Amino acid sequence: MSTTALSANALVGRHAPEAAPSPSGTPRRRPRIAGTTTEPLPVRACSGDVLGRSDSGRVRRLAVAEAEAPALRLTRRGRMLLTALSVIVFGSAIVVLGLRMAGVLEPGPDFSRTVPVQVAPGQTLWSIAQDTNPAQDPGTVVEKIADLNKLSSPADIVPGQTLQIPIAR
Repeated sequence: MSTTALSANALVGRHAPEAAPSPSGTPRRRPRIAGTTTEPLPVRACSGDVLGRSDSGRVRRLAVAEAEAPALRLTRRGRMLLTALSVIVFGSAIVVLGLRMAGVLEPGPDFSRTVPVQVAPGQTLWSIAQDTNPAQDPGTVVEKIADLNKLSSPADIVPGQTLQIPIAR
């Protein structure tokens, strides 16, 4: 016997036996292995035009698939960026509203005109500010008086000195 015949005979016993019919007469099916599919594997081949087929159906399927695709897909990095951006926007809005409610962002008094006032003995810029602008914050008025009269400190006034005092509306 030749080696080819010997190898052919050796392989004969190793093939899986054909499905034997069951006692009821129907052939038995082989058990399915988990994780396997019976779908055909994708085949890389030439286009349908070469084979004589038109791919208009394929174009239609692609158009339907594109129409059903979501408009925007965010990656993890995109979601993190969008979250950070919205936290910054809403956080800054809360800070601005909080400062506005606290009065920090409110505009100061509108000083429309000035009047000359002569400093009397014992008077301070604070008392002058309270006398001339009782509805305003004296600290703001003192700062404005010092700016208008080019005073380096509020203690630079002397009795008899004439100061320009701003008057708020």
